[in-house]
Amino acid sequence: MNYQFRFAPYRRPFKTPLRTHHGLWTMRQGIILSLQDEMGRITQGEIAPLPWFGTETLEEAIAFCAVFGGNITREQIAAIPDTLPACQFGFETAQLNLASTENLVSLPPTKFCQLIRRSPTLFQDLQTLLQQGFRTFKLKIALDTPTTEIALCQQILAALPADGRLRLDANGGLNREQAKYWLNWGESQAKLEFIEQPLAPEHFSDLLQLNAAFQTQIALDESVSQLASLEHCYGQGWCGVFVIKLAIAGFPSRLKEFCQAHQPDIVISTVFETAVGQRALLNFSQKFFPSQRALGMGDIHWFTD
Repeated sequence: MNYQFRFAPYRRPFKTPLRTHHGLWTMRQGIILSLQDEMGRITQGEIAPLPWFGTETLEEAIAFCAVFGGNITREQIAAIPDTLPACQFGFETAQLNLASTENLVSLPPTKFCQLIRRSPTLFQDLQTLLQQGFRTFKLKIALDTPTTEIALCQQILAALPADGRLRLDANGGLNREQAKYWLNWGESQAKLEFIEQPLAPEHFSDLLQLNAAFQTQIALDESVSQLASLEHCYGQGWCGVFVIKLAIAGFPSRLKEFCQAHQPDIVISTVFETAVGQRALLNFSQKFFPSQRALGMGDIHWFTD
């Protein structure tokens, strides 16, 4: 199968810069690609690199797209190397969309987790989201002292209804003692769903030990950013939660095979894609990655468009 192929880079500024342990993120950049098959059908895909999670850079993705000069084959898509996981996702989802006639089921707010801004309007924003029906929320931590951040988390938890849940994401920014402090605090927090990536990926053995020592659930994120690292951590005995950023994990078909074979406890999560990438995430999550956990795709107040 041959496809006519076009691509266009995009720049999408955050309404408010997102601060994480990796730094300040002000602009989401990526590529929207279009494929047209031999019957004239046209579909789109999205390449949304995240280099600090181990993907290719935007420049590398653009250079790869430019090689094909307006035409690409099914075989060339299947041969995209693992060093270009965001390209693998973008091309394969576009290709699969051509063959799909299914409509997405509309999901209620309770099925989505919203990332809340650390701002003076945090509690106003939280109340607005609660009124809209959202019940699962995420907060970035490892940006201040644990004592200060735990005090903020206590206030957020107190503001949540009985069915509310809070996820905390350290982006690998804690040391072992700080992680133990957080996990010990979490033992008594019924509304705390999990603490995400408390230690950096290179401290995986410590993460395994902490996961066994505490009841507070730990989720891996940076540690499992691509399929190879997911397979490695699973093979080393990780039995906690896996946060899967589908748009940077590589070919979704391979991830589907892994999940169907092993049934891991997963959360599908965004990397702040546009509507093109998010539609692909919703499509795959509904078809192949059913989970009782809320999808980490809540970014409704992070962009102006």
